[in-house]
Order: sequence, then C-alpha cells, then structure tokens
Amino acid sequence: MRSLFVMDPLERIQVGGDSTYVLMRESTARGWPVWWCTPEELSVRANRAVARAQAVTAHEEAPHFRTGGHEELALGDFDVIWMRKDPPFDINYIFSTYQLAMAPPSTLVLNDPRAVAASNEKMYALQWPELSPPTRVTNRVQDVLDFAREHGRIVIKPWDGNGGRGVLVTHSGDGNLRSMAELLTDEGRSYCLAQRYLPEIATGDKRVVLIDGEPRGWFRRVPQPGDHRGNMHVGATVEAFELSDRDVAICREIGPRLRAEGLVFVGIDIIGDYLTEINVTSPTGLREIARLQGRHLGPELLEAARRRWETGKGGGR
Repeated sequence: MRSLFVMDPLERIQVGGDSTYVLMRESTARGWPVWWCTPEELSVRANRAVARAQAVTAHEEAPHFRTGGHEELALGDFDVIWMRKDPPFDINYIFSTYQLAMAPPSTLVLNDPRAVAASNEKMYALQWPELSPPTRVTNRVQDVLDFAREHGRIVIKPWDGNGGRGVLVTHSGDGNLRSMAELLTDEGRSYCLAQRYLPEIATGDKRVVLIDGEPRGWFRRVPQPGDHRGNMHVGATVEAFELSDRDVAICREIGPRLRAEGLVFVGIDIIGDYLTEINVTSPTGLREIARLQGRHLGPELLEAARRRWETGKGGGR
C-alpha cells in the first residue's frame, strides 16, 4: 500500500519509543512506498486536497529516516493516510482533519478524521458514564468548589490538555482550590474537568491499545514518587500487568463503537476500575508493548489497515 504519514517533523522523532516510527519501519520492510508531511503541508488546490510530501524509508540503523525531495501529491494518490500528529489538539489540528476528510473514498484515512474531530480524548470517555469516574465539566469556579465539597479529594484538569499538563490534585479544604479553579476556567472563559480522585493512580494507570476495537496490548504506567501523573515523559515508569475482568468489560463495551467509527488505533487509559481517557489522535505504546509482552503490533496495525482498505470499510469520506 502507498502510505502517507501526517506527523511531526522527522527530527523530533525519538525512535526508541515512537509508534509512528514503528509503522513506518514495518511499511518499509514490506516494500510499501511511504511518504511523510506535516499538517502544515496539507492544502487544497482546485478543490482537491493535496500534500507537499517527501518519500521516506525508515530503518533500524542510523540514519533512521532517508528522504527524497518534496513533491505535491493528491491525497487520492495514497491508499492509506495515517494521521499521527501529536497534540495539542487545537484549532489547527481540527482544521487538518477537515482537509483529510476531503480524501476520496478510495483512500483510507486512519484514524477517521471525522471521528477524530468529534472525539476529544477526555470528553469522549464520558459518553460511557457507567465506565467513567464521577466528573463535572464546567467553566464556573463555584461548580468546582461544590464538586470538591461533594467528593473530597478531586483532580482538576483542562479539557484540552495532554501529557499530564495542567493536571492538579486538590481537595475541598485546600486554600488554593479557588485559585486553581480560577486559573483552569480562566474565570469563566474556559472549560475544565473535575473528577473524583482515584487512589489507584498510586500504583499506576493502565494503557490498553485497541486495534479495530480489540485489546491487543497493554502496560501500566507508574508515577514517579511525589507525582500523580502516569505520563512517561514526566518520569513515569512502565511495567507489565494482566487485564482484569473489569478491563476486559470496558474494552468489550467500547470496542464496537470504536470500530464502527473508524477509530482503528486507539489507546485507552484506565485507573482502577474506571475509564478516564480514550486517545484517538496519536496513541503510542507499541515499543513498550513489544518489550514487556513480546507482542509486535506494528504488523497487526498494517494488516488492519490493509483489510479495511481492501474491503472498502472506512475511508476519507
């Protein structure tokens, strides 16, 4: 398959832990032609979505990426397009999904850009209230104060945050609580989420990677001492674990909808018994799963894409 990866610049890629690199390297090993571009290199010309892209091959040994010259190609020239730009999920990101949605039906876009635009990673999880912790979404300071009085210890975080940015643990007696709420809501101009604190975070949050709605690999991210964030880039360590019956039930409940909406590569976060996030923009973890479980999900993802492309399921429109 002819593949285009819409992603961050190659020089930013840390190949030791990057899942996009895994997919590109596996494509190269199969002899599948690969191109790459950034979202800023997408445009529309004569009502046709195009990309200013470079051919690239990915290798285990350095230099890890070997590129050709830039060329302008229609999105319809590709069989599959992988949207792999890391957050922030801002208006520019959203606009890139509009351009990707202009790809013709013959081109498969993963994850489906329409579903990505509609599936904020924190808000999407709340569409399964029976699986999520008690949550308040608000732009009112008083709502945050009331929620803390009701639940005691809580977590407050921006609706559009990523990588643990802006995640705060507080409680109803915290003298800084009002100030925190004022900052996160920008005194009524922005929304934030308040959730009941889950003490199980002390032993780590669970990342489960689903491929076409099925759980295929998982690991636990354990916060470093003195921190409450299970994000690897802020020092969390990873370890193996076994899925609980509750974890399996969560995957079984959300899997069919992910599959139906064209969300083929998804990473969900579970703390204790609760689903906290559904990551659809640029989920990662393939390297960690290979190391901890011996499961190499790159080939599985490419095969899932190939099956969808061959059967005409999903696509850019």
